Amino acid sequence: MSYIGTPPSNAFTALLKQDFSTSATTGYTLDHAVNNANDIALFINFVRQEPTAAYSASGTTLTLTSATASSDDMYCVYLGQALQTVNPPNASVGLSQLTASGTKDATTFLRGDNTFAVAGGTNTPLVYAYKNNTQSVANNTATEIIYNQELYDTGSAFDTSTGRFTPQEAGYYQVMAWFRLATGTDLENVEVVIRKNGSAISANPFSSVHNDSYNTAYISSIVNLNGSSDYVSAFAFQYSGGSLNIHSNGNGFNAFKLIG
Repeated sequence: MSYIGTPPSNAFTALLKQDFSTSATTGYTLDHAVNNANDIALFINFVRQEPTAAYSASGTTLTLTSATASSDDMYCVYLGQALQTVNPPNASVGLSQLTASGTKDATTFLRGDNTFAVAGGTNTPLVYAYKNNTQSVANNTATEIIYNQELYDTGSAFDTSTGRFTPQEAGYYQVMAWFRLATGTDLENVEVVIRKNGSAISANPFSSVHNDSYNTAYISSIVNLNGSSDYVSAFAFQYSGGSLNIHSNGNGFNAFKLIG
């Protein structure tokens, strides 16, 4: 036989509670009308009182057999009346229920994969470094470029003594690097390489450069960094047959976070 009547709904149920401001009196007003003393559980100083013996209740009138003191703590729970809703009670769901990972604060939001991610799109950490001195690059030798000056470095992630970018936030980063050779000789074989932890991940080989006005090699790549130990840096190659200097200007290193 099918169910007759209104189908029951799945819902969260929470018993209603009322706190009282006590004074030297036996009479109090209930927030909700009741039939008798058995419809509420009354607690005074955290001790449950016996219905009809310690108090009586009818409608919204609560009457104690002995007066309270202003220092007493008194509250009641409505046993015959409950608040029912299809939503969980306010503040009843926490991180332990969500099993969400990440940091919950004013800058993050809860994503569909149950992780807290940084809101917005600030693209930080962000660094822009450059050189204001020369640096020798030997023939056919990988030379790590030391960008010794910073225009900005929002996360203190760039080391001007090594030319290495080590962000402390995990994510995918856009990395760009370029250098300029101080030579008036036409060159047909120059490379700028981006290395992650010392291993090449992206290179722009055979960048044809002609005379001192245009001898700049450039590269751009997207790199995934772990936010702790991973670092990236740029390396210069040249195949002129002898050593050449990187010019004291016209060089740069730029990196910023794309996504987490």
